[in-house]
Amino acid sequence: MFPSRRKSMYRRAGSGSCRLLGILPWKCSLFQLFFIVLLLGFLSLLWLQLSCSGDMARNRGVQATVPGKPCMLEPLPQLPDDPSWGPHRLAVLVPFRERFEELLAFVPHMHRFLIRKKIRHHIFILNQVDHYRFNRASLINVGFLESGNDTDYIAMHDVDLLPLNEELDYSFPATGPFHVASPELHPLYHYSTYVGGILLLTKQHYRMCNGMSNRFWGWGREDDEFYRRIRGAGLQLFRPSGITSGYKTFQHLHDPAWRKRDQKRIASQKQEQFKVDRTGGLTNLQYRVESRTPLTVAGAPCTVLNILLECDPSETPWCAFG
Repeated sequence: MFPSRRKSMYRRAGSGSCRLLGILPWKCSLFQLFFIVLLLGFLSLLWLQLSCSGDMARNRGVQATVPGKPCMLEPLPQLPDDPSWGPHRLAVLVPFRERFEELLAFVPHMHRFLIRKKIRHHIFILNQVDHYRFNRASLINVGFLESGNDTDYIAMHDVDLLPLNEELDYSFPATGPFHVASPELHPLYHYSTYVGGILLLTKQHYRMCNGMSNRFWGWGREDDEFYRRIRGAGLQLFRPSGITSGYKTFQHLHDPAWRKRDQKRIASQKQEQFKVDRTGGLTNLQYRVESRTPLTVAGAPCTVLNILLECDPSETPWCAFG
């Protein structure tokens, strides 16, 4: 009805004037505008890569107590270890249930960290898929038995605790258990008998302790009982020395407001949790591995074990709610 007005509207829309950007003084087509935006995006990525490389170079030149976060564009090493790094190989045992956002951060971070330290390793995600309450100790026992003969020491490692200080030692603990996340360094737990978070043991020493107790369903107390097992086996506990980064040595990913811990004490659990389990451990562990799946997270390899734990209600009636 108004051809001249419609023609004028089409002409304005198709002209794609770059003057609207307030940057370029000349007119350009939509194709030219798209090319300019694409070029700006490429230059931004190039600047980010160069700035990350510069930060890494500065970090290498300065003795930093706590290293900064690694550049996100840094490529991951292709191989998890190298035989020339030494004869020992670490099994990183990670008890896990429904904490995927933490897992996505943990696996690539730990793989990079251990590669930089030339620690031969394999990461095992011990995923509890049964309907019982979470049992961290039993999962570690399963991981120990399923980690294979190509590893000779283990790291009992929380999925929400990331080491930041490159001076932390993950090497073979020949003289005794080595508590990486010591009370002087852990961001939350500071009592002297604490051995949770990250603990390294040779497989021989773990067997001397008969593993961990299987009686701890729900959150907490299994580490305290394991400390008594270490002492009972006649083993000396070692901790880091010379680390000056204090409570900033680790990044703790857990958000208690988002993910509540199962701290309920059911039936006689409140009394039983303080007792030493003198017979249970590797010798009475009952479980089934439902599946074993190799997985790559952001280029970092790991193995996910879907684990079905078994519970005897006559022994531990608190393994399930109700």
